[in-house]
Amino acid sequence: MPHDPYRALYLHLPFCVRRCGYCDFATSAVARDSPAIDEYVDDMVLQIRRKAREGELAGIETVYLGGGTPSFVGARRLSSLLYALSLSMRLEPDVECTMEANPESLDGRLVRDIWALGVNRLSIGVQSLDDAVLRVLGRAHDADGARRAVATAQERFENVSVDLMCGIPGQSDASLEATVREAVALGVAHVSVYPLSIEPGTAFDRAILRGQMPEPDDDVEARHMEIARDVLESAGFRRYEVASYARPGFACRHNIAYWTGVPYLGLGRAAATMTQNAERRMRVTDGQVTDDLDPRQMAAEDLMLGMRLADGVDDALVARAAALIPETPDAFRELEAAGLVRRAEGRWQPTDRGWLCGNELYGRLLDLAP
Repeated sequence: MPHDPYRALYLHLPFCVRRCGYCDFATSAVARDSPAIDEYVDDMVLQIRRKAREGELAGIETVYLGGGTPSFVGARRLSSLLYALSLSMRLEPDVECTMEANPESLDGRLVRDIWALGVNRLSIGVQSLDDAVLRVLGRAHDADGARRAVATAQERFENVSVDLMCGIPGQSDASLEATVREAVALGVAHVSVYPLSIEPGTAFDRAILRGQMPEPDDDVEARHMEIARDVLESAGFRRYEVASYARPGFACRHNIAYWTGVPYLGLGRAAATMTQNAERRMRVTDGQVTDDLDPRQMAAEDLMLGMRLADGVDDALVARAAALIPETPDAFRELEAAGLVRRAEGRWQPTDRGWLCGNELYGRLLDLAP
């Protein structure tokens, strides 16, 4: 269908040194010299060139290489991919280009190569700086390896992010707080903190069903998120999105694109593409349509997505939604009465309670246009 220009590009590299017990992403653990990786990267290069010829990359403002573990595929393959990207679109410093990495596969050569080829933001999967917690998670690195990876990244990158996880069985409040404090001390620009989620079919799910692992405790997860918030905000980080904090000027533009209805193109196995125009929004993964929304549903979804951001949604967006869905103002008043949102300076914004009770907040907005 005729569509608005894509503004964000996601490239999925679905390979890891090992699969973590909690992972349900479209990834596979393969040998680093596997020809399957070469074939996959070569095909992705062709896809990038094809989309460039079709004019689909002309408006791209953010690029994100995710996985899997992109750093696992190595400098040679990443150089091939990034070189093709630089020839196919405008990969200038004002275009945010993020790559995910794990500590065990990040070294000085890789950092130098990807920096030279246009990556300007690194997101490192640290998860914890407590070795006992890392063993529970089945991570391939230890805490010292994570510290070295951050220091190596900072040899070239100012914009370094770390992912942390909370609510892990056996993870104490003190352990979580110490990890967050050390992440701040390491000098990173951005921190994401996610509660452990048990997904069906994962190794953790099977362990819980066998009684070998306790289920995550919602109260512990909420308390851990509050501890992380307090540490990070006191250190000058701003919580700009439900799970992400940044120093001034370092909020992830790619994250924000997802929550503000920006059309995005996904390339690679299981990568989602969101295409839209004024009348329709479609999400497609591996050739299958997963969402097909009409204008009313688009308006409701924009409100829901916007409430993942600290800034929330402005009166203009609410008014546009109300023109299609007259019940919109009533829904916000109900959410305000429940303590899930607040009014501030012409915007509706989520409260801390709204973020902790996200299913209730997001569900009420989506229900405006089922």
